[in-house]
Amino acid sequence: MEYSKEFKEAISNFTSGEKDKLIIRLLKKDRILSHRLYFELIDPETADDKRNQMETLIKEEVSMVAKRFGRTKYFLPGIRKISAKITEHVKITTDKFGEVSLTLLLISETLKNVPKTGDHYKLYIYLLNKIFRSLVLTKKLDEDYYLDLRENFEEVEKQIIQNKSLEQLTLHNGLFLSWLEPENIPEEIDQILKGIKGEGLLR
Repeated sequence: MEYSKEFKEAISNFTSGEKDKLIIRLLKKDRILSHRLYFELIDPETADDKRNQMETLIKEEVSMVAKRFGRTKYFLPGIRKISAKITEHVKITTDKFGEVSLTLLLISETLKNVPKTGDHYKLYIYLLNKIFRSLVLTKKLDEDYYLDLRENFEEVEKQIIQNKSLEQLTLHNGLFLSWLEPENIPEEIDQILKGIKGEGLLR
């Protein structure tokens, strides 16, 4: 919805009390916005603090999901829920670096805990999509962050190499392992991804 000049002027004419009531009503309906304002206005914790907490949460929850669900069919929905928490973290803190580092951590932790039974195809395709998105987002970051992300990418590459079926699926879907070094990510990675999906891959 676009807001007209007249609409904005009408809102600006509200009394202070009316504006306060309106803000509270809106915040009650938007939990993410409420948390974001709290974070920006009065939260003593920084984005780094919250990212560190998320790292602990990811490791604990992936392990818990793996122990609870021994089959891939039930394992993947649990991983999706953890991914949703990363998305929420980013919306609240606008932590762009964390969006990449936490996603890569989720991928590596997931691969460490892959169920031994069941069909892994959907899980692996889900993770490959996550890797490609991480590559695209990394190219949008300042290069100063590359060094900090190197360990995350190396761990993901290590897990892929140790899993031959995943390694083959990775190459089949157009992802070169050499790209898992930030400096080697192609400048046009977003266009490469569009082309790969246009060919019906990553599905």
